[in-house]
Amino acid sequence: MISDWKQAEEALRDVEIVGYENNKPVSVISFSDDLRCIGIGTDAAVFYYTNTPNYAFKVYSDKALEKKEVEADIYERLKGSQYFPQCFGTGPNYLVLSYEQGVTLYDCLLQGVPISEQAIQDVEDAREFVRSQGLNPRDIHLKNVLLQEGRGKVLDVSEYIKEGNDSRWEHLVWAYKHFYPLICDIQVPIWILETITNWYNRIDKASFGIEDFSKRVSRLFFGNSK
Repeated sequence: MISDWKQAEEALRDVEIVGYENNKPVSVISFSDDLRCIGIGTDAAVFYYTNTPNYAFKVYSDKALEKKEVEADIYERLKGSQYFPQCFGTGPNYLVLSYEQGVTLYDCLLQGVPISEQAIQDVEDAREFVRSQGLNPRDIHLKNVLLQEGRGKVLDVSEYIKEGNDSRWEHLVWAYKHFYPLICDIQVPIWILETITNWYNRIDKASFGIEDFSKRVSRLFFGNSK
C-alpha cells in the first residue's frame, strides 16, 4: 500500500458514535475534519482519511464493540478472495479495510446505472466461497454490494457466523431475473426504494411469497398495467 494506515490513528480518536437497539443505524456525534464519513450501518460507521487513500476505517459504537474482533476473524478466513475487501489491521474500536471504489447496487437503481449479470454471478460465487470457509453468507442486500467496472464486490461480512438463511439475496436474484428488466432503463425514485424496503422488512417471512410481493411492487411503478 502507498500510505501507512496508522497515520489516521490520531484523527480516529476524535470519532464518537452512538449505537441503538432494534437494528437502528448508528449516529455519528463527532469526528475529525480530516475524516469523511462514507457509510453508516447498525453497528458502525465507515470513514475515509485523505492521507491514507487506500484504506477505509470501520468504527464501531460501544454497544457493538464486541463484534469488531468477530468481524476481523471473518475477514481473516476470507483472506485472498477477490469478492471482499481486505482487512489490514485493527484499532481499539475500528477495523482497517481496503477502500473500495464503486457504486452500490442500491445507488445503481437510483442513478439508472445498469447492473450487469456478471456482478450478480460474482455475488453467487462469493457466497459459495464463504460456505467453503465454514461460514454462512447472510445479510447480502443492495447496499452491501458494490458494482466495480461491471464486477460485484460484497462489503459487509459481519453476520457470516450466524445460522440460518435470511433469503435476502435469493429474493434479490429472483427480482433481478423477473422484475429488473422492466425498470433497468430508468432512475428509480428514492421514495419507491424506501417504500419497498419498509414493506420487505415488515412482512412475515414465514408466509412470504416473492411473486405476490413483486405484484405489489409493480403497482408502485406501473399502477395496475403490469
